Amino acid sequence: MADVDGRSARAGMAGYPGTGPGAWVNGAGADPVVAPAGRAADDRTHGRIRGLDGLRAWAVLAVIAYHVNPTWVPGGFVGVDVFFVVSGFLITTLLLREADRSGRLSLPQFWARRARRLLPALAVVVAVSLIAARLVSADLLVGTRRQVLGAATFLTNWVEVAAGTDYFAQRQPQLFQPFWSLAIEEQFYLVWPVALVVLLVALRSWRARALAALGLALTSAVWMTVLYGGPDAATRVYYGTDTHAAGLLIGVAGAFAWRSGRHTARHVGRAPWLPAAALAGLTVLALVMPAESPWTFRGGLLLAAGLALVAVAGCAVGVPGYVRVLEARPVVWVGERSYGLYLWHWPVLLIVGAVIVAPTGSGTWWFGTALAVGLTFALAAASYRWVETPVRRRGFRAVARDAAASLRSGARPPRLAGGAVAAVAVGAVVALATVPGTSSAEEAIAAGERAIEQAGQQPAPTTHTTPPPTAHASHPGAGPTGGASAPAAGSTGAPTGHPAGRAVEGGDVIAFGDSVLSAAAPAVLHEIPGIAIDAKPIRKWVDAPKVVQAAADAGRLRPVVVLAFGTNGGFQFAGSQDALAQVMSIIGPDRQVVFVNVVGISYWVGSANHELVKLSAGYPNSRVLDWRSIVTPHPSWLHSDRTHPSMAGIGPYAEMLKDAFATMSVS
Repeated sequence: MADVDGRSARAGMAGYPGTGPGAWVNGAGADPVVAPAGRAADDRTHGRIRGLDGLRAWAVLAVIAYHVNPTWVPGGFVGVDVFFVVSGFLITTLLLREADRSGRLSLPQFWARRARRLLPALAVVVAVSLIAARLVSADLLVGTRRQVLGAATFLTNWVEVAAGTDYFAQRQPQLFQPFWSLAIEEQFYLVWPVALVVLLVALRSWRARALAALGLALTSAVWMTVLYGGPDAATRVYYGTDTHAAGLLIGVAGAFAWRSGRHTARHVGRAPWLPAAALAGLTVLALVMPAESPWTFRGGLLLAAGLALVAVAGCAVGVPGYVRVLEARPVVWVGERSYGLYLWHWPVLLIVGAVIVAPTGSGTWWFGTALAVGLTFALAAASYRWVETPVRRRGFRAVARDAAASLRSGARPPRLAGGAVAAVAVGAVVALATVPGTSSAEEAIAAGERAIEQAGQQPAPTTHTTPPPTAHASHPGAGPTGGASAPAAGSTGAPTGHPAGRAVEGGDVIAFGDSVLSAAAPAVLHEIPGIAIDAKPIRKWVDAPKVVQAAADAGRLRPVVVLAFGTNGGFQFAGSQDALAQVMSIIGPDRQVVFVNVVGISYWVGSANHELVKLSAGYPNSRVLDWRSIVTPHPSWLHSDRTHPSMAGIGPYAEMLKDAFATMSVS
């Protein structure tokens, strides 16, 4: 039970996972029933809106599935937009009911209720996660001071935008990444009650108010479309309150339309199948809408919000069969605890994943995933019972007084509980005080860059700077142009040069790439003496032509060229495929080219590697080394970002290149 202006309110106080007024706003204690279409007008001013917990359950499960494995539900992130719509609808409904009851809006009381509902669970998740991460992997703590600052100021989304965070790349997962959407909701809670008063005074009809809110929602969606300029801008428009407010405002428009009573009940009553169809449409979006698609940001999220509003309308009007399904006890149980599930699931997934390191899809991975999900539900249930509900029912002061009285009683259980709370608080402070400035992957990249610089200070070989003619390698789909030896292990595509030539040496090879090659450089330089490496972090395929052209102009190209790009976005950036073609044109047909594919947890990795194989098929002098297949069975060969080779992995990376060169020859 929650306290809403001195009256009992069941199920939370905001539309965010598990935080909506969702039930009993201005209720008096009777068991509420779903109002049929003909009774919608009564439900607009009092009573519980049944079925909304079911929508929250759908939303949080979609988000959890997306974070467990994006390939299962590529669009599972739309669950957040469902929360936004529910929040906009319920918060507006709550405020309007309060205005009806008392003739005024008490903003301090409204904000105090939000604080009681949101802050206790948030504080517990932050403190416990910091301690657990410190014990398991210091890499998980990188950036947490900034993340905690964002959570404390309700500005996580803007703090991360300023820090250049890439939500979709997932190169270095952040412990408190999901807090960005909570920040948008919190900002809405601060601004919307004041804006609502202005809107109620300025516009007299519910229809005009609904149209005004809808206009603002469309403005936000259009602004998202305008600012979205490709994957580089995806996080900015996804995190931005200005660009991602459409869902909240569509929920507001729905609350106004429902309050008007003229259209909602009639339309949904004439087509009671619409809410279920909308929920089915959201499920389809979760299954097929990829995060990398421009359409996602140019109408896809707006469509999701529109479907969510129809799903909410079915609950508000009370479509019997639809609501009955959403009110199933297990579904309601999940919905009531969805706020805790949302807060806990991501830190738990990261922490368990750091302990149980296993290839995706393996038996060990399934065990770790099941353990993480089970812990998430257990922690959310515990938080709901012992943290969220007491504070929501009685307030901070009453809970603090009871805690103090229990400690003074001298009883052993309260003293143990008090000691545990103090230990957690101290542990969280210690964890924050010992946050490393860089991750192990970043340190490895920096070490690799130093090794590359030191190697560059050695006398450069002068032979082979002008490539001698070499026989083109044979390639599937193209007739062999000379006798070719078998491809190296872990390679695809064209194998080799002419067997009559001499063996490839380090002085015959120059390698270009991004931070993965940088991290592997110490081992590559050691295993393949004389190789030249030009690798820098953040490079993309679109940057490759300029880098390779500069080497060509300086006469530094060699008979064998390694291209290890794609870690930063694969081929999702406009012009990436053309960039590869330009690079191959610069290199020319008389040099042998070795591509290295990418590894990582980003959603686009699989498609990027598939595209690389497809593009390389057009060049008989190229081959692709399948680093992803080599490293996947050995998770310990990668740092915690699951992208860059660790100390255990740089040796196998170098051996992969060395083995490939052993099957090649130059004249």
